[in-house]
Amino acid sequence: MLSESDEGDLLRARIVLDAKGRLVGVADGRMTFLNGIDGKPLQSKQEADSEGVALLANGDMLVSFEEHDRILLYPAKGGAPREVPSPDVKFPFNLGMEALAAYPKAGPDAYIVGGEASGQTWICRLSGGCVADRLVAKPPEYGLTAVAPLPDGRIAYLLRAWDPVRGSRVTLTLQDGEGTEIARLDLAKPLTVDNFEGLAALPGRDGDIRFYLISDDNFSQSQRTLLLAFDWK
Repeated sequence: MLSESDEGDLLRARIVLDAKGRLVGVADGRMTFLNGIDGKPLQSKQEADSEGVALLANGDMLVSFEEHDRILLYPAKGGAPREVPSPDVKFPFNLGMEALAAYPKAGPDAYIVGGEASGQTWICRLSGGCVADRLVAKPPEYGLTAVAPLPDGRIAYLLRAWDPVRGSRVTLTLQDGEGTEIARLDLAKPLTVDNFEGLAALPGRDGDIRFYLISDDNFSQSQRTLLLAFDWK
């Protein structure tokens, strides 16, 4: 697994499954710093607020950032990152490019970007710019936090809301190529739920899909970092 914190840290670890394929934990975790274009570790919160991470087919890694809104490409062979195309819009403060995923359907250098506050998505390419795509329908109190395309044209979106009374509420919606909802998972208390901001979708046998959801504890004692797995059949 590959994940990042919102302070410019990068986590690589191995997902551990039991004999029946159920998620039981992670192992061999390794945390490193994300560097800036100067090759030095990102320092300030404004520069290091990493939110989305994606791997391209050639192993290059993309990371989207809030506060200083941008997307950096980290070469698979190492070296300093460089800035790559991102939507030419002004995002609300701290409500920027939470959702990011490789999009091989549109080409080996293509990726999907989603704005948290608006639910607007874009298709971007390293070889070009970004073009507005689907506007993900959502209640106004929800934000778009992650996206996960599937090989058959379906796309999964992760939506999240929070308030002091109800706490975190999360919706995972799976849509077809036209934007029609196929399946939906809603998480709220008393179910296990937290500040889920990361999503991965792995096709399995017989058309099954395993969804992994990961949460961000925001360095708060009232939140947790959780990794959950759900199998959709």
